Amino acid sequence: MTTKSAAAAARATVYGYPRQGRNRELKKAVEGYWKGRVTADALRATAAELRRTNWLRLADAGIDEVPTGDFSYYDHVLDTTVMVGAIPERHRAAAANDALDGYFAMARGTQEVAPLEMTKWFDTNYHYLVPELGPDTVFTADSAKQVGELKEALALGLTARPVLVGPVTYLLLAKPAPGVPADFEPLTLLDRLLPVYAEVLVDLRAAGAEWVQLDEPALVQDRTAAELNAAERAYRDLGGLADRPKLLVASYFDRLGEALPMLAKAPVDGLALDFTERAAANLDALASVGGLPGKRLVAGVVNGRNVWVNDLAASLSTLGTLLGLADRVDVSASCSLLHVPLDTAAERDIEPQILRWLAFARQKSAEVVTLARGLARGTDAIAADLAANRADLASRADSPVTHDPAVRARASAVAETDGRRSPSYAERAAAQRAHLGLPLLPTTTIGSFPQTGDLRAARADLRAGRIDTADYEERIKAEIQEVISFQEKTGIDVLVHGEPERNDMVQYFAERLTGYLATQHGWVQSYGTRYVRPPILAGDISRPEPMTVRWTSYAQSLTEKPVKGMLTGPVTMLAWSFVRDDQPLGDTARQVALALRDEVNDLEAAGTSVIQVDEPALRETLPLRGADRAGYLDWATEAFRLTTSGVRPDTQIHTHMCYAEFGDIVQAIDDLDADVISLEAARSHMQVARELAAHGYPREAGPGVYDIHSPRVPSTDEAAELLRTGLRAIPAERLWVNPDCGLKTRAWPETRASLEHLVAAARTVRDELSRS
Repeated sequence: MTTKSAAAAARATVYGYPRQGRNRELKKAVEGYWKGRVTADALRATAAELRRTNWLRLADAGIDEVPTGDFSYYDHVLDTTVMVGAIPERHRAAAANDALDGYFAMARGTQEVAPLEMTKWFDTNYHYLVPELGPDTVFTADSAKQVGELKEALALGLTARPVLVGPVTYLLLAKPAPGVPADFEPLTLLDRLLPVYAEVLVDLRAAGAEWVQLDEPALVQDRTAAELNAAERAYRDLGGLADRPKLLVASYFDRLGEALPMLAKAPVDGLALDFTERAAANLDALASVGGLPGKRLVAGVVNGRNVWVNDLAASLSTLGTLLGLADRVDVSASCSLLHVPLDTAAERDIEPQILRWLAFARQKSAEVVTLARGLARGTDAIAADLAANRADLASRADSPVTHDPAVRARASAVAETDGRRSPSYAERAAAQRAHLGLPLLPTTTIGSFPQTGDLRAARADLRAGRIDTADYEERIKAEIQEVISFQEKTGIDVLVHGEPERNDMVQYFAERLTGYLATQHGWVQSYGTRYVRPPILAGDISRPEPMTVRWTSYAQSLTEKPVKGMLTGPVTMLAWSFVRDDQPLGDTARQVALALRDEVNDLEAAGTSVIQVDEPALRETLPLRGADRAGYLDWATEAFRLTTSGVRPDTQIHTHMCYAEFGDIVQAIDDLDADVISLEAARSHMQVARELAAHGYPREAGPGVYDIHSPRVPSTDEAAELLRTGLRAIPAERLWVNPDCGLKTRAWPETRASLEHLVAAARTVRDELSRS
């Protein structure tokens, strides 16, 4: 049973919801706008209808307070940059001429100006646009988006809570603008930014907001005393505003730690905390500071980042413990539901019993509502839900899908020597140079080439039975022939087959490994209009048969130049999947590594001399708290070495990483013992090259000279200048020339021109070196 006050307090809410729509309507409308097929008014109408649908769906499910402001055409941090007027100088003319085009110019760039840098949102696979700030930055308030969306929700008769990126997190996510000294700290602009936030808050209150949520996930990371003092000052000032809405400060993704006592005492009206497994310490920490007397607590007890059904009884127990620690306890997911797919009901190819183990955004919202009802009315009110939930949890725990004794025996038998390559890198490098015969500053690409509409149509036709396997494979062969021919004519040194047969760099492999489930409609936003369908890692992993050897060997048969074999690494296979939560991640990584090791060995046996094992998620999955990082990096680097250590010395192992803060993991990059690493570097002006040099990284590296997430084509001079910058950090005999990332999302015309310029830049700089 619960008390009357608990019943009055227990309401259901969420922090955010998937933006794309059931059929990715937002993606189609935005890309149609870019191509001139959709007008600005039509795009806005599509967005408004998607917001309306989301809010009404949440309300119909029983969510008492819906979020507003979380919807975005591209990225919510970019929306915040617009809200505070921090538009970079190079984008101001475009923004002044047309706000929407200026917004997309910041996101994607134009032929004339580069976009904002893009990197990962904490340890998720969502990418945000990095604010560029400097000592001369002038902030101005623009609350139109937030006020407009709040009014839309209120007009539907809903209780709505605007959600903003908090001022401290915004500044901590920012970087010095180009031309600003690298040691400039954006947080020094806090006193300049707070009045702008105050103006937005007042505008929202005037528009009808009772509560406003300020998200401060940066405070779950290790923070200095100065940073914590800045956060204390921020919420003292904002909490002291007259005629403001009630303030709910939200954190998620990990334990709040040192910031919790400060926020508990701050003059704000409530806190939203994560109480899922990785942030379970928040419970004891909240009790130790005396709770939140007189304040609201929004308890994130439903995991907003995975797809497994919630343990309702365990969450209800946590909620019961929290009742005495705040004036009112409301129930929520642990973070925005942006990070999970929309609805399991759309899935038709997953066995019904297994489908009951899964909860996407719509099901998680229902779990939140059920828990709020149970907290308010007692367990008898949700007895049937609890019984069904217990049955689903037991079904998963007991299923043969989740356990393969042979896989577990092989993983248990791994010895330390299995993850060590010999001889030393210096000896391997000499053998590889003799075997491959590559020029100074060798050129290559990261792996994928444009996935054209024809390729996607052929894949759809095969699934629908409109063409047979033989017809489909002829189409793939033709595409590989075109990709190889183009690379040879362009003068690229190490070729790729272009990956035309692959739907996604993780999904393709997941569909060929045991233990994974694939969805048909489980789309999740990665960045902008780029959506992926993360597979679901449900059981023990093995590789029944080779996955890539056939097409790599076919490509190699078309050329005398080396063709890289392309694989996705074990950490990325975990990070870009919805991973099982019933065993340690390191155990799962070892299983995946052993399956991939078999593939690496088969590629080598088939004559592949260069094999790339991509690990773009190595930094992304780095724990947010420093104390948790050593253990993670131990199993993550071991998994990579286990994948790659079974080859001959003259087989060259590459890896690739992109769109993350690599400086935090340079030692781990070294520990991978890859022969060559390619890294995203164009938007950050070769920062990673300087970081590698400062570490004394001894192997070969290719910091990217072509930003593939922008439609602009870099000139030969621009690529050459980036290459010269790279040479100031990495010796020519260890420097590769390549794009930032794969070319899957680009069109053929820009790809051809950009790669031709890349090769011309490499030749130009080679000539300069030969004359020096």
